[in-house]
Amino acid sequence: MTEIKPATPSRPGYITIARHGRPLANREAMLDWRGYEDWWDKEYQPAPLVEGQVAPAPLKQQAFDARTIFASSLRRAVETAQAVAPDRELVIDPDFVEAELPPPPWPGKFMAKTWGVFARCTWWLGQSRGRESRVEADIRAARAVERLVRAAETGPVVCCAHGWFNRMMRPHLKAAGWVCVRDGGDSYWSWRRYEYRGE
Repeated sequence: MTEIKPATPSRPGYITIARHGRPLANREAMLDWRGYEDWWDKEYQPAPLVEGQVAPAPLKQQAFDARTIFASSLRRAVETAQAVAPDRELVIDPDFVEAELPPPPWPGKFMAKTWGVFARCTWWLGQSRGRESRVEADIRAARAVERLVRAAETGPVVCCAHGWFNRMMRPHLKAAGWVCVRDGGDSYWSWRRYEYRGE
């Protein structure tokens, strides 16, 4: 008589989410709020990476072992994914792009990076000035996590995206039963690894 062995449920692969490398954009440019809006649209968002950067070896190993490599559709994320996983096919998805940073119409000139702080705070409080709102970005973050989780069913996943949007995906991963087992912070080229522990 043939022994019937109980089915062993498959465990999903890990999900590694990385921030892109340093982009070629002058974050110390002095601007008024209209200038910052123009800087965001025309300099920062389409920016490539600064030349000569090297992807961290541990992140490259994550990608080497991964079945699927995702990237935001913004150039700095695509180039990061190409550096992390050279010669691999990428799944480029606009759902992973950075959350908008619409500046508040305040007087004065400040560095671009200072406007970024102002813009993130006021955006978080509900001011989107016709761009993607916090609520809309959160819906997108949930959708992006669903895509990652679905892909992880067939093996490990690496996603190269953006600092703030990566942060917005975290609570959705947690709610779906994923735990951060390696926290690399939020600097350029940083990454976090998540493993499924059950809801």
